[in-house]
Amino acid sequence: METALKIAYATTDMETVDQHFGSAKSFAIYAVNMDDSKLLEVAQFGELSQDGNEDKLSVKLDLLSGCCAVYCQAVGGSAINQLISRNIQPVKVHEGSKIKDLIVDLQNEIKAGPSSWLAKAINQNKLPDPERFNQMADEGWDE
Repeated sequence: METALKIAYATTDMETVDQHFGSAKSFAIYAVNMDDSKLLEVAQFGELSQDGNEDKLSVKLDLLSGCCAVYCQAVGGSAINQLISRNIQPVKVHEGSKIKDLIVDLQNEIKAGPSSWLAKAINQNKLPDPERFNQMADEGWDE
């Protein structure tokens, strides 16, 4: 799963996305590729109000470093801007959305042809092709 995407889910029960991003009490972070998924980490926070405490976001943003998306029930404008500036796509989902179903949907999207944010995340996560220099030499490139 070395090329898997890291995806965070705002959840309290580790089964459904049931939290607003800013006041999320916990995140489940998964590695997801076309065929598999694996829980990497569960991060828990104390009680946080939804408004008036911008500092609460910095801890969450730092935790999500390396994630390409965060699924949540809602997310405020300030948080959206901060997430996008870190190349993390906020994804709002309906109440009761099951993490396992969201993972399957994501895998199906990867297989069918990803949306723009997902295609960008996949390209950023790809390892360099070890044959790229041989291909360049075959084309006549010279130092």
